[in-house]
Amino acid sequence: MSKISLKTKKEIAIMRAGGKIAGEVLAELSKATKPGVTTLELNDLAEKIIISHGATASFKGFKGYPAATCISVNNEVVHGIPSNRKLVDGDVVGIDVGVFYQGLHTDTAVTVGVGKVSEKAQKMINITKQSLENGLSKIKAGVYLGDAQAEIQKTLETGGLGVIRDLTGHGVGRELQESPAIANYGRKGQGLILEEGMTLAIEPMSTMGDWHVLMLDDGWTVVTADNSLSAHFEHTIVVTKDGYEILTKL
Repeated sequence: MSKISLKTKKEIAIMRAGGKIAGEVLAELSKATKPGVTTLELNDLAEKIIISHGATASFKGFKGYPAATCISVNNEVVHGIPSNRKLVDGDVVGIDVGVFYQGLHTDTAVTVGVGKVSEKAQKMINITKQSLENGLSKIKAGVYLGDAQAEIQKTLETGGLGVIRDLTGHGVGRELQESPAIANYGRKGQGLILEEGMTLAIEPMSTMGDWHVLMLDDGWTVVTADNSLSAHFEHTIVVTKDGYEILTKL
């Protein structure tokens, strides 16, 4: 990854529009994630929505990735390739979407339960979502990125979850993945000092067990080494003088 880029007001406006498309995709796929639906059907719905807005799927073709979305089920942490797998009651599904609109990328993810999930699984989902919100609350120009990373780690570990260490968030915008790499653990007062105009994809990834992961033979799907359930949330944000703005929301 190269030097961290600051975005212009015009670029941020474009990313805001693209992010709104990504937010719509997640909202629609979350509603469509039900028992009997295949992950490929969810993927096709996502691509249809993206194209209808004059945008394209950032992930499709990225380093050879074959689909418009990443849909990861249960022990799959990220980068699950959509297929004819039918979802069943109790599954935990991570939906990750990237949108390329007018020359700029946004990236966002959510984890949802299918039908009735276990109490422990729902708790994991809730805590992981909260860790993203808590981490973002620390972001503004002039503070250390480590402050947000430490808050994410604290929230996950206090909730009894494992913090994935081999995967990170990242800068985003002109490229799908830009500097900096953003781990979901860290120390307050350390790391990059945030600047107004930085656009970042913050994405906590957790497990109900150990944090170690493995790559499947497809070369993409990352799973928990101990087969435990996993959750993943992500927003693209822009750092502002007084805080941050979420760009990937309806």
